[in-house]
Amino acid sequence: MSDEAPWLVVGLGNPGREYAGNRHNVGFMVADLLASRIGGKFGRAKRAQAEAAEGRLGFGGPRLILLKPLTYMNLSGAPVVSLAQFFKVPVANVIAVHDELDVPFGQVRAKLGGGEGGHNGLRSMSKSLATKDYARVRFGIGRPPGRQDPADYVLSDFSAVERKELDFLVDRAADVVEAIVLEGVEWAQNKYHGN
Repeated sequence: MSDEAPWLVVGLGNPGREYAGNRHNVGFMVADLLASRIGGKFGRAKRAQAEAAEGRLGFGGPRLILLKPLTYMNLSGAPVVSLAQFFKVPVANVIAVHDELDVPFGQVRAKLGGGEGGHNGLRSMSKSLATKDYARVRFGIGRPPGRQDPADYVLSDFSAVERKELDFLVDRAADVVEAIVLEGVEWAQNKYHGN
């Protein structure tokens, strides 16, 4: 990991007000919180179909570029690659923040590389970056109840019960992103996976 190179934190989601509260949009929620923490303001990226915000993590700390693709989930990779190339961000400094069906609601997991688990945003990123070896912050949404189609489930809003915990969990996911940037994936796993 380079101390000089910036970090690209990709909040995965779908653009548009109708998707704002969806489980699939939790990446956008975490990116918004991180922007407020670093004093960044999202604006339209000139070089990619995305919104971006920039700032530093702490005084004189690592530079973060936060990205919310505006391409819809299954085409997220193109804006990620455009901005990674423009800002000279190595793949080792790319973090995707996304919803995860295979992690129970209430848990946030850090991971380096691996499969996409059917997540179209990750699939698009892996294809565009030509590697799966980037960090992920997996925000657990759990499996759909009963026979509900997973595609419908991820595009539905969090339940009233889940919304009571949502702010805390978005905050925790932002903490995990910061831990990866400052200390690495393994450190973040050791700190956050036990609780």
